[in-house]
Amino acid sequence: MIPNQRSLFDLPDDVAYLNCAYLTPQLRAVTAAGREGLAAKEHPWNVVPDDFFTPAEAVRERFGRVIGADPDGVALIPSVSYGISVAAANVSIRAGQTVVVLAEQFPSNIYPWWRVAELTGADLVTVPRPTGAWTPAILDAIDGRTAVVAVPECHWTDGSLVDLVAVGEATRGAGAALVVDASQSAGARRLDVDTVRPDFLITVGYKWLLGPYRTGYLWAAEDQRAGVPIEFGWLPREGSSDFSRLVDYTTSFQPGARRYDVGEFGDFIAMPMLRAALDQLLDWGLDEITATLGAINATVEEEAAALGLDPAPEATRVAHMMGVRFPDGVPPGLMEDLQKARVYVSMRGDSMRVAPHLFTTDADVDRLLDVVASAL
Repeated sequence: MIPNQRSLFDLPDDVAYLNCAYLTPQLRAVTAAGREGLAAKEHPWNVVPDDFFTPAEAVRERFGRVIGADPDGVALIPSVSYGISVAAANVSIRAGQTVVVLAEQFPSNIYPWWRVAELTGADLVTVPRPTGAWTPAILDAIDGRTAVVAVPECHWTDGSLVDLVAVGEATRGAGAALVVDASQSAGARRLDVDTVRPDFLITVGYKWLLGPYRTGYLWAAEDQRAGVPIEFGWLPREGSSDFSRLVDYTTSFQPGARRYDVGEFGDFIAMPMLRAALDQLLDWGLDEITATLGAINATVEEEAAALGLDPAPEATRVAHMMGVRFPDGVPPGLMEDLQKARVYVSMRGDSMRVAPHLFTTDADVDRLLDVVASAL
């Protein structure tokens, strides 16, 4: 278990922030790295061509360690919708085939598939929210027509878990591609691409990976690294580090998945921030993070159940986030009461989503439950 890390964040004592599935507070070290990066352009004569590439390579390597992957498979992107669009442009889909998604899935992993269906004549198959676990329902939706299974590791509204290993085996058995949105899991739990074997894995950088907004990552399987990017910049091209020869145009790309990088990926501000965030995650250890957050949510689960609420059982969800449902409906004014008390969670669908982090204290949990009890 990791001791409380609140001192590493700029969190006032009177704020109970349990909303990390929305945005994580920024580590002081990440803010400091961003300020240093921002100041670098004050003296552009000190910026050399290597500065466009070397910091980004350090970030690729560290993110690869977070998901058990090789850095050559990592592309640096600005958003999940960007990454899903890359995947959608490179998987094989024909008329009459299907793309399997989940009910109430986050829209970044829906809208690109709508467009694909419109262009190809494929169909979206939406798995309804089951009364039990997601995985059997997803497996039932995979058949000989399936071209793509595009799912998260856990549902963004309540943390309910998808067994990606089982889904991946069924997807490959159907000759289909697996596209994973790991935005609500990467950085909070161990996710090994060698075990899951997705074709593409995409995640934002600003949630559980503790980085700044407008950052994200794409990992492509080895046989998906020769595809077509959705923008054609110069930095991902072979030989682009030699600025004296940029007009020697080339059709060749840098190795691996770098062809999928967003333009200006070597952001002098974002790259140091991402590196500082990933360094801290790796220093804590993913298994230790999961265990510590799981213990916090176990307390929330127990005490919420004692209030007559319906928290998602630990066996059906990820450890780091959970949905708490209200059998008689959400009490009127609950969110306003929570905000007045400076307690921060999200309502997603009919769930109160609780998502703590290593700065969360026992007092934070008590304040959340006291407000809920009063509202009930």
